[in-house]
Amino acid sequence: MSPDFSPDVTPDARAARATHLLTVSGSLRAVSSNGAVLDAAAALAPAPVRVTRFDGLADLPAFNPDLDGEGAVPAPAVARWRAAIAGADALMICSPEYAHGVPGSLKNALDWLVSGPDVPGLPVAVVSATTRAHIAHASLIETLRTMSAAVVEAACVRLPLAPGQRTAEAILADPVASAMLTGALAALLSLAAARPARLHAAPRPGAS
Repeated sequence: MSPDFSPDVTPDARAARATHLLTVSGSLRAVSSNGAVLDAAAALAPAPVRVTRFDGLADLPAFNPDLDGEGAVPAPAVARWRAAIAGADALMICSPEYAHGVPGSLKNALDWLVSGPDVPGLPVAVVSATTRAHIAHASLIETLRTMSAAVVEAACVRLPLAPGQRTAEAILADPVASAMLTGALAALLSLAAARPARLHAAPRPGAS
């Protein structure tokens, strides 16, 4: 184990606390089907899973490797993003597809994590709010695998939502969509529960 790492919890303490699921929407819109999917997932998550949404993608500066070197102090928004990932036991991303690609704001956020220790081994689900977004869906999965995330194949689903299903209530009322989300959550959380106590790096400079 690197001397910069230390367990944040013992195995017994991990078993006693709630699993923390972090969700991220790749859409910056105030109201979107992607956000609705994540709200529905939060409603479906079994107790005692704790679900939180990271909502700061728009605040992240453009990734610049010159600002990410050893000893660099990250911008507050970057420190907040990294701390959110470091504190998660599992990650669920729901993202739209723009021009056959991953939204730039989401890809930018992932770029800020490449040099850190918190994504490798992290269980991740990639969910799409439409069956048509297959190119960005596959591209996002490939990026996450390249970053050594533990992409859970059974938790990566493309939901057959109708154009009007832009609320969590509408998604929960859809038996097909809700069943697919429930299955994705079960697969994701099963892997998160099976992992050993999560090891986190010592806080980076400027992290809170």
